[in-house]
Amino acid sequence: MGVRRAVAVGCGHYLPARVVENAEFEKFVDTSDEWIRSRSGIERRHFAAEGEKTSDLAIAAARMALDDAGLQGSDIDALVLATATPDQTFPSTATRVQAALEMGEGFAYDVHAVCAGFVFALSNASAMIGSGQANRVMVIGAETFSRILNWEDRTTCVLFGDGAGALILEGADGDGSSADRGVLSTVLRSDGRYNDLLYVDGGVSTTGTAGQLVMQGREVFKHAVSKLAAAGEEALESAGLEVDDVDWVVPHQANLRIIKATAGKIGLPMEKIVVTVQDHGNTSAASIPLALSVANSQGRFRKGDLLLMEAIGGGLTWGAATLRW
Repeated sequence: MGVRRAVAVGCGHYLPARVVENAEFEKFVDTSDEWIRSRSGIERRHFAAEGEKTSDLAIAAARMALDDAGLQGSDIDALVLATATPDQTFPSTATRVQAALEMGEGFAYDVHAVCAGFVFALSNASAMIGSGQANRVMVIGAETFSRILNWEDRTTCVLFGDGAGALILEGADGDGSSADRGVLSTVLRSDGRYNDLLYVDGGVSTTGTAGQLVMQGREVFKHAVSKLAAAGEEALESAGLEVDDVDWVVPHQANLRIIKATAGKIGLPMEKIVVTVQDHGNTSAASIPLALSVANSQGRFRKGDLLLMEAIGGGLTWGAATLRW
């Protein structure tokens, strides 16, 4: 039986100009390059310039994706932007990107699932294409986490960075098998009982301020490996695939130890894992599309390759997706 698949036709990314090496943190918190590297694998990250907004990062990544696909903004039917650091409380940051790209008609909205946001947005986009509601959907992950960091907390301020990544999906008919190109399966999960493991201590209806990031790192690590591995295995099973079918894993770039532990639990060698955390840090919802675009620009993906993407973030929220390139 034929199905409508969401096929990747273009991707792009953007990183702010300012590069912050680990050594910079030694000036104002009790830390060191060795301490940061050994616990996270991070060597540097990018921070947005003063006045540079999440929408600015998203727009730059979106334009690169349009160029990669040979399309214009007016060719896009819908835009889904995953972010936990929007420009404004409302309207959505996605509508600012929509205007900048001159999409004209169509619609745009934000998705908020923190670090798992891109997987949630990808699932939304795939469903819209599968149902016929849209034919071309741009999915973006964009963050300026530097705006919500506690610069006195050495356990969190060294981990995060700013950036954006974009992926354009287009409808194409498939035969319904795992050999089809496009998004083959998505798995979405959340459990609000773990809210206090990773959160921001502010908000419109509580403090009236943006707040700062708070994380219980050890507890998050414990949940991350098991939940990411389980979601990845479920996504493969849902698509009728096995671990041996995977050509590349594009994981959420939170921590190198989590990436390695999850790969080991699933049973995949590190040679199949796209790793960019050393250069970007944790860019939350932007990390998967950012890593995806960087790897694609390096020529690592070939048509027909099977990609497994998985992420976990505050909520807790987590999920996974399979995509045949």
